[in-house]
Amino acid sequence: MLLPTVPRTRLRSADQPTIDTPFGPLTFTTTIESTGLSLLPDELLELPGGRTLARWDHPAAHIELLLTPYDPELDPEHWEPLTDCRAAVWRIDALAPLGRVQFSAGLPDRLPEGADAGWDGGQALAAITVEDETTRLTVGGNDEEAICWAADAGGEVPGRWAALINEVHNRSTTWGVDFVGSHAIVWTLPPLEAGDHCELPVVAAWAPAEAAEKSAKTWFAVMPSPTVLLRQATAEIAKRAAAPEAG
Repeated sequence: MLLPTVPRTRLRSADQPTIDTPFGPLTFTTTIESTGLSLLPDELLELPGGRTLARWDHPAAHIELLLTPYDPELDPEHWEPLTDCRAAVWRIDALAPLGRVQFSAGLPDRLPEGADAGWDGGQALAAITVEDETTRLTVGGNDEEAICWAADAGGEVPGRWAALINEVHNRSTTWGVDFVGSHAIVWTLPPLEAGDHCELPVVAAWAPAEAAEKSAKTWFAVMPSPTVLLRQATAEIAKRAAAPEAG
């Protein structure tokens, strides 16, 4: 369960969870075996500070999606401030063995006129970047290598996945990270056993378009782990609760 100790309020309307970006909404999908879950969650909860937590129930799994503001804390002496940065943490808790689970994050198929999009991954990051004359947006999350490292560290994904590191560059495997055109990232997980859970991050950061040597700040902003995102969200919510006006 994501942020189990944080107060929450159930929203009457379970709208589709999205992150609004300058190039259209970033939307999320989950497929379990051959069944795509509804875009509308079974339950949508409001958390403090403009955060939401969506939940889906499936006979073989519980799925959650947290949407939260995120401050990547970029070095102000090196980078100008971002326009905005938003993050998602997706979690699945398996109730039964699952051979195929997919999670995706994608922008609209047709981007605004004048926008150029493409794959922008590397250094354990799966990412796409979209840019026009005024704005640069990067959307990123874990690539296969980062997933295996997370397994080795423990906590975010099943520990046995660490042994899959030798499969990272083997395109014949049945799991991995793929790109749909230049607008979406799809994560296909290794098999899950009953009792397993997996957490994946997705971060979207945007800023004014700049010269190439300055534009990488959106790329560096989208690299945090789920643990970092959840830790910051918990700290910010606790800080708000402790503020004098909160009483």
